[in-house]
Amino acid sequence: METWKTNLEESKKRYLDWWNGKGLIISMWEHLEKDGIPHEIVTKPLPARDLNQFWFDPVWRAQNLHYQLSRSSFKADILPVANTHLGPGSLAAIIGAELDGGEDTIWIKHTGNFNDQIVFDENNKWWKLHLDLVKECKKLSQGRYYVGCPDLIEGLDTIVSLKGTENVLMDMLTQPEILEQQLQQINDIYFNVFDSIYDIIREGDEMAFCYFSIWGPGKVSKLQSDISVMISEDDYRRFVQPFIREQAQKLDYTLYHLDGVDAIRHLDAILEIDELNAIQWTPGVGQPQGGDPVWFDLYKKILSKGKSIMPCWVEVDELKPLFDNVGADGLNILMHFKNEKDIEEALKIAEHYRSA
Repeated sequence: METWKTNLEESKKRYLDWWNGKGLIISMWEHLEKDGIPHEIVTKPLPARDLNQFWFDPVWRAQNLHYQLSRSSFKADILPVANTHLGPGSLAAIIGAELDGGEDTIWIKHTGNFNDQIVFDENNKWWKLHLDLVKECKKLSQGRYYVGCPDLIEGLDTIVSLKGTENVLMDMLTQPEILEQQLQQINDIYFNVFDSIYDIIREGDEMAFCYFSIWGPGKVSKLQSDISVMISEDDYRRFVQPFIREQAQKLDYTLYHLDGVDAIRHLDAILEIDELNAIQWTPGVGQPQGGDPVWFDLYKKILSKGKSIMPCWVEVDELKPLFDNVGADGLNILMHFKNEKDIEEALKIAEHYRSA
């Protein structure tokens, strides 16, 4: 690849180290505008006519992403990735939920017509949109950046999007065996969908994933179970852990999205998944963010179990205390950068610890 990121090979080496519990990555989620001239002169597309075009027109979205990336900074280990997400959990739409474009995101909504049948219809309009979007992005990218895999999501979170939270929680009590069958069916569809997308977006034998901007050789994904904050540890081990474990076994590199303080009670079950490589920590709204000292013991526990970590929304002035207390090995830090000056300042701090 001849990408718009001049130090890509260096960053790839750091990613490989990080997946294996070593090294340090300084990055950010999404991108900020670079200083100076663009990587390439790209014509800015006309403004979207409405939210429907903004989210669901694959040609317009591909052109807009191409333009934005041509003007984005890829300093430090920031990856050049086109974000093709169609909402958090778009696998549910492929199976039968609906997508609704809002001002800031795409919402996945259940239709109220779910009949407990988990079926993958290749003629589903949202599945066709997934394919059209990644194909349009790949057509424009020409190796200058990665086309990211959309945020599919899996398991209980997908069933929630199909039939609603209360119904899924009730299923755990009234028809647990059927729920387990459905979760396996969802996993089977997930692998089918993921493989189809991977075959389009891969660059040789490597790929990038949109959420949290992760890269790796082979198949790479973020995994999660946000509904886990509503269930017990025993239910997590029955209805979540086996299916996350299967994903971690079949994919090459996986990052678990641990979301919210109430999800911490499931950390031991997550750490039991030997094949899982790393854990990302999202404290949640109203909580201190990823660079706060209150989370240092959490990070040390994760590292002690052989998993790499991804603290998020870390400020530049929080880096040194983080390194002094947790170390600088096995960390992929998603920073809260405001400009390229912030990036340069963070790199100076990081290089001191890399060379220590």
